[in-house]
Amino acid sequence: MQRSPDIARFLKTTSLTLALLFGFGAAGPAGAAGDEDTADEPQYSRGVKQCMACHKEGREKPAHEVFFTTMGITGDPSSPFAEGNHDCEACHGPSAHHIRKQKDGTRLPPTVTFSDKEPVETQNAACMSCHTDAGRFHWPGSTHDLEAVACVDCHDVHAANDPVLALETQPEVCYQCHQEQRAQFLRQSRHPVQGSTASLSHVGLLGCTDCHQPHGGPGPANLIRNTINEQCYDCHAEKRGPFLWEHAPVQEDCSNCHVPHGSNYENLLVARQPYLCQQCHLGNFHVSAVYSGSGLPPEGRDQRMLGKQCMNCHVQVHGSNHPGGITQTR
Repeated sequence: MQRSPDIARFLKTTSLTLALLFGFGAAGPAGAAGDEDTADEPQYSRGVKQCMACHKEGREKPAHEVFFTTMGITGDPSSPFAEGNHDCEACHGPSAHHIRKQKDGTRLPPTVTFSDKEPVETQNAACMSCHTDAGRFHWPGSTHDLEAVACVDCHDVHAANDPVLALETQPEVCYQCHQEQRAQFLRQSRHPVQGSTASLSHVGLLGCTDCHQPHGGPGPANLIRNTINEQCYDCHAEKRGPFLWEHAPVQEDCSNCHVPHGSNYENLLVARQPYLCQQCHLGNFHVSAVYSGSGLPPEGRDQRMLGKQCMNCHVQVHGSNHPGGITQTR
């Protein structure tokens, strides 16, 4: 039996209506859950102009000097302030909630605050998302990484001139933790590294990063070079050799005889001559003698206690290329 056009039209309309009703009913809860998840996720604000309304010059927490740094170069595609890079929120995370005041007049903190209460991993992840060049290759597993040092413990990102990047102010940043090295640089024989109490004209010629890579290095103590000797040879190339007659401790490790940061003995030595030399040299010749104050005026005048002591004769203590220089005397 053939259906009438009216009945067919009615059945078709009824089927479509039921399908739409069941479809919206099924999608309703899922759609609501999706909207709820979206509402919970941090959102980005409208950009740096909103931030600067509170963090401009003269406010309690100014951040305007960031525009005087390389990070503030808007024409650099890698800058947080380049188009599409979310400005301040490139580091602090999506923080539209921080812009809006709460009912009590306070504001929620940004997603990433870089405060002491925040996990170091969270802070450093923001920095490492951009700073992944060769200088950070040794950071994972480095001393500072294992000691949970945050990037902002050393760097002042908002400052126009980050103190840790300037030769004159860098040591004071390092001294905040490395107190022993600070004390060594106050001794009479030291490398020319600037310090707050240093007043000699030769200071400020070196910084900590001339020898050390604070983000992790291949050598001991985060040295830039693979070994202590290689690091020293960068400046003291004349001590490298090769020599016809080598002095074994010199080739092994410069720190056998020298304290790199500072000493109360000449030439950064770990002890006064001849006592330093006698730690190794106990032969049957004059080196086996016991030296004391009796060799000094007015009690006496032993040549191995005066002037350059052992180096009065052994002038090539780092090594000699003279055919007769087996004892480093020429």
